[in-house]
Amino acid sequence: MSAEYLVDPAIFLIDTLFSLYIFALLLRFLFQWVDADYYNPISQFLIKITHPPLRLLRRFIPSIGRVDTASLALMFGLQMLDGYLIFWLRDTNTTFLALLVWTFWQLLDLILNLYFFAIGIRAVLSWVAPGVYNPATSLLYSLTEPLLRASRRLLPPIGAVDLSPLIPLIGIPLAKMLLIPPLQQLAALLS
Repeated sequence: MSAEYLVDPAIFLIDTLFSLYIFALLLRFLFQWVDADYYNPISQFLIKITHPPLRLLRRFIPSIGRVDTASLALMFGLQMLDGYLIFWLRDTNTTFLALLVWTFWQLLDLILNLYFFAIGIRAVLSWVAPGVYNPATSLLYSLTEPLLRASRRLLPPIGAVDLSPLIPLIGIPLAKMLLIPPLQQLAALLS
């Protein structure tokens, strides 16, 4: 058994652990941005698991208005470290600029996927279990409502049917098709 045999499992493990923590940081950042319920048990869980490194970073990176720049810096730094480790394990040479573009593209993809699935889940819940409350649905509504409110201005409800999720559910994949490939090509050019 060669060392190459262990490369893919190592990449999977590293990428999964980094991705889960980056996802937790992103949710914390977005919940703070949309003023979601701070005392929600899920919010409290995210705060507890992300607080130690953020407490340290906030000494050096202050917030700018409502933007928690320490969270953004930590997400960016962790995603960059994840990419560096993946490229190193694959024995792929890359430049610092290519790694920056790769990091930005990965975070953009994560945000777009998060909103696509959150809006899709909210739409399904509105048909299957309207009015049901639990901590997860409360945060889901807080997270998606600003985007859906903007969509309702363009596509108001028709009778009792709210078609506003259609705009982001079409727009997000379209944005991914338009934004991600140029970033991938730029990262490849810079490598």
